[in-house]
Amino acid sequence: MAAEIGPPVAWVESSPVEIGDSVKRLLVGRKLASGQLRETLLPKRIALPVFASDALSSVAYAPDEIFLTLSLAGMAAFAYSWQIGLLVALVMATVVLSYRQTVHAYPSGGGDYEVATANIGSSAGLVVASALLVDYVLTVAVSVSSGVHNARAMIPAVAGHEATIAVVVILVLMGMNLRGVRESGTAFAIPTYGFMLGVLGMTAWGLFRIGVLGEHLQASTAQYTVVGEPQYEPFAGLAMVALLARAFSSGSAALTGVEAISNGVPAFREPKSRNAATTLALLGTIAIAMLAGIIALANLTGLKMISPDGASHFELNGRPVAVPEVTTMGQLAAAVFDTFPAGFFFVITMTMVILFLAANTAFNGFPVLGSVLARDGFLPKALYSRGDRLAYSNGIILLALAAIGLVLVFDASVTALIQLYVVGVFVSFTVSQFGMLRHWTRHLRTERDPAARARMRRSRAINLVGLCMTGTVLVVVLVSKFIHGAYLAILAMGLLFVLMRGIRAHYTRVAAELALDPGEIRTLPSRVHAVVLITELNKPAMRAINFARAARPDHIEAVTVAADEDAVASLRAEWERQRIDVPLRIVASPYREVVGPFLKYVRGLRSGNPRDIVCVYVPEYIVGHWWERLLHNQTALLIKARLDFMAGVMVTSVPYQLASSHRAIERARSNDAAWRRSGAGRVRSGLHIDDEAP
Repeated sequence: MAAEIGPPVAWVESSPVEIGDSVKRLLVGRKLASGQLRETLLPKRIALPVFASDALSSVAYAPDEIFLTLSLAGMAAFAYSWQIGLLVALVMATVVLSYRQTVHAYPSGGGDYEVATANIGSSAGLVVASALLVDYVLTVAVSVSSGVHNARAMIPAVAGHEATIAVVVILVLMGMNLRGVRESGTAFAIPTYGFMLGVLGMTAWGLFRIGVLGEHLQASTAQYTVVGEPQYEPFAGLAMVALLARAFSSGSAALTGVEAISNGVPAFREPKSRNAATTLALLGTIAIAMLAGIIALANLTGLKMISPDGASHFELNGRPVAVPEVTTMGQLAAAVFDTFPAGFFFVITMTMVILFLAANTAFNGFPVLGSVLARDGFLPKALYSRGDRLAYSNGIILLALAAIGLVLVFDASVTALIQLYVVGVFVSFTVSQFGMLRHWTRHLRTERDPAARARMRRSRAINLVGLCMTGTVLVVVLVSKFIHGAYLAILAMGLLFVLMRGIRAHYTRVAAELALDPGEIRTLPSRVHAVVLITELNKPAMRAINFARAARPDHIEAVTVAADEDAVASLRAEWERQRIDVPLRIVASPYREVVGPFLKYVRGLRSGNPRDIVCVYVPEYIVGHWWERLLHNQTALLIKARLDFMAGVMVTSVPYQLASSHRAIERARSNDAAWRRSGAGRVRSGLHIDDEAP
């Protein structure tokens, strides 16, 4: 147990602290008071790009994954792309409708975690939380990596440097989100709406040219034939079902991010639930329209893709050919805007930017969910604290570091990362829908209003359909993607689940240990034995002695360790000459140690009475430069660290400012009017309370 006299001393570290704070203000912005939280709430026009950019942007890479998977079976499989796209759109519509019920029933921001915990139990809630936390990390890694790969269509020099560029982008996103939700949302709104305009405009113009003008638009890969793996020839039977299921599970990445709005309801303006539900409806409508348009254009222009790992390849006139890898968006933009290059560059630029900004959904969802889990004791309490800009800064930083680790491990490969993706979000979808079923069933038992009961039955029917659909998709995803990498995501969820249970057990154990016993509030120590650590007789030592005497302990003594006989003899002589009325105890140290003998002596002062206290006063020098810290207080720090683990012993630091800290003190005084009126400030700087400050 450590006690500090007077105000904290961190401000005395003059230059490093002030320079560091200035840099922080430059990067993060000015501090916001807790009362300004209302100013950070989002209107729908800003909330849409903040919370829906992930789901909207997934239409840029979900079609890629569908075509890449279908290429394993060659040309015959591409005919099924539109059916798969239609099924993905149907699932998305169902999930959006289901989550509209969730945001009305649970507007506090816990989302799927709160639904599962309240209606199924704590373990189910932790399963959902583990799945979502892993999926948020993957969202950042996949979105940024996909953005870098799309950039290659416009900037070929990006090739070979994808991982490095992705790391830089993640760090930039982290910095923007540390400035606050509202500021990051405002910055991201323009490119998000630009992406919507670009994709919907490209789709409309392409369909107009094909359907009305009768033009024959062709993608750059339309002339090639795709040859897949022999195991899928002929494309029929069990092999066909397995591959179509795998393509559907990859395309289901389009649904990631839908749940983020249910976690972010507290960030909306009033009425929060209604605004969140409206934003969900907008998200679903726009995302489905864009996904359907891209897949329709891809089929009409003859677009094809091949697996980057060589499992399928292009042929022209029966001969294999090497074709540069270009994404679906890159091929379609080039085909539709073949006579209007500005349109091509606009679509590709917006696609690249939106994929980077899609990570913003995770940067808003992960910290909020982390704060809820920290509040409930499943994650470190530091994740529950808001930073200077009222954002959950620690959660933002943790997410960025985890995503950077994934990007570096998988070398920013979207194809490799996508195999780990989707599993977590469908686990949370399925468990949440089951929880909502139990929620409505429980409320129907007590609700008597006919109109309210009708609404609840309608909501329960929607969640039942959602449960059946998301549960089926989850089974398909697990079966089709398990051996291709999904097992890693499941393993990560399991480890996170165990870790959070362990953290909760630790907090519970500590709370029980620290709980007050009956009558403990009025229990005072029976005896206090004060020990002042002395190495030499000087101003800091005398201040420690005086503070110890002012506390009026039952017994007080000064203790020094005889590591140097000449120094001890000089100290004793000076002690007697100054006639200090506190006894000086000299502890023998045959091996010239200080820490060990002093700790042994203090341990020997402990009596068998648990109410007896030994209070050790340690003089410390407070310095003004970082390098001075290496030259002072090393023995004191070691002794304090060891005493903290000794039962029945309290440690009191008695600081004394050296001359090098005066400049820092003056700056603190000038910046804080309260300091000038404070007697504590004068005492700690070596002045009497009635003295004038120099």
